[in-house]
Amino acid sequence: MAGRGAGLAVFAESPEGRQYPTIAPLWHRQREYLTPGFAYPPEIRHIVTTTNAIESLHSQLRKIIKSRGHFPTDEAATELLYLALRNIKKRWAPAPIWSAALTNFAVVFPIALSPNHHPPHTQTF
Repeated sequence: MAGRGAGLAVFAESPEGRQYPTIAPLWHRQREYLTPGFAYPPEIRHIVTTTNAIESLHSQLRKIIKSRGHFPTDEAATELLYLALRNIKKRWAPAPIWSAALTNFAVVFPIALSPNHHPPHTQTF
């Protein structure tokens, strides 16, 4: 822990730390919630923390909704979104580092990734 606190102090005194003075105190106050994620390998952290895929999906759905405009019923809107998701899924490609991340997930969470493990909330489409 001393090394992590020292790194935070170094950041606070750096040009970036002086440019953004609220970051170091905020990180220090929230350290118990932020640092457990660093126990995972970088490949897992990248997959878990990236929001690019979901932001891209939301952007595509917003574009479809805006171009359509008015919907006569909620069912019509739901149907359009369903069809859009189906088309988006055809073009979707996994993250380039997914295979490395999956290997790390299998090491860190072996039971969850075993072929016989089926959580009750899993739903397949």
